[in-house]
Amino acid sequence: MSPPYLIGLTGNIACGKSTVLRELRRLGAATLDADLVAHQVMQPGTPAHAAIARAFGLGVLGPSGEIDRPALGATVFDDPTALARLEAIVHPAVLAHTWEWLAGVTAEVAVIDAIKLIEAGMADRCDEVWVVTCPEGEQVRRLMEYRGLSHEEALLRIRAQPPQAEKVARADVVIDNSGQPEQVRARVRAAWRAMQRRRQAGL
Repeated sequence: MSPPYLIGLTGNIACGKSTVLRELRRLGAATLDADLVAHQVMQPGTPAHAAIARAFGLGVLGPSGEIDRPALGATVFDDPTALARLEAIVHPAVLAHTWEWLAGVTAEVAVIDAIKLIEAGMADRCDEVWVVTCPEGEQVRRLMEYRGLSHEEALLRIRAQPPQAEKVARADVVIDNSGQPEQVRARVRAAWRAMQRRRQAGL
């Protein structure tokens, strides 16, 4: 069995990767959300959980011993050194899980959704890199509405990440997610059809 054609899907926080991922799943791709994998590898009892508690202290743990993600985020997002320490703990476990999952995929096309796709080196193993973008003001609105952040907290999260332009520079496909949901889904469907033509042509 030949390996699936692999799309790496990325984009900065609150740009709407999940919307794009759902449409790709509906079109027949096998999909993996690396953020959900990160949740799994940080569960109590895992090596990553223990390492995070040692690195950042009991203040990042919830009442049941689980990682308090808002508290951890507040600790690392304004401290590049702390963020790099966290990523050094979590990324290897996420990568190991991701490649294990990919080895079992039977679909013709697989999609890995990862905000750190490029930074973690995952993009190098992808046949194509798709980047989801939207204006900063829309990112702020979504973070405030859906995650309950203040305007200042939302900007902090956004500006802790590399500029969107850096991801776009590595993209084979760019999906603009600033319109209405059906417009975005239509763009994804068009990009999917174009990808299938490239894949079938062996490009």
